[in-house]
Amino acid sequence: MNRYEMIYIIDADLEEAARKELIEKVSALITNNGGEIEKVDETWGKRRLAYAIDYKTEGWYVLVNFKAPVELPRELERNLQINENVLRYLVIKLVEKKASVKPRPERPAPVAAPVEEAPAAEEAAPAAEAAPVAEEAPAEAAEEAAPAEEAPAAEETPAE
Repeated sequence: MNRYEMIYIIDADLEEAARKELIEKVSALITNNGGEIEKVDETWGKRRLAYAIDYKTEGWYVLVNFKAPVELPRELERNLQINENVLRYLVIKLVEKKASVKPRPERPAPVAAPVEEAPAAEEAAPAAEAAPVAEEAPAEAAEEAAPAEEAPAAEETPAE
């Protein structure tokens, strides 16, 4: 048997007795079809919906955790879809973590690379002089690129 989680929203205009009856009916449907109810949580209670459903802006939320055979969720969805007091529903299969999976071995801590010493003040000066040359290089490259674009247009000759 698989573990499932189901949440459904009941019409908030429904009276308390009718709401309790509907919750019992859904629980009975699970147990009559071979399922085992683990928990029915009504503490979410009445909440405002994110958007109107059938012109209704509030609903009563019910969360159910249960174990059941594979065929039961389809039967549950069929019954909830027929019931006009259920606004929305969702049944999810819970995936259990397997204990047989081996944990990953821990990776060794990365070894820090040796830190290079900062260059002396004399070595920093030539690097500063190279920077203006680097700034001029893109301007020269742009000037060289402009004539190259014009050159193919001048080389074109009329077809004979």
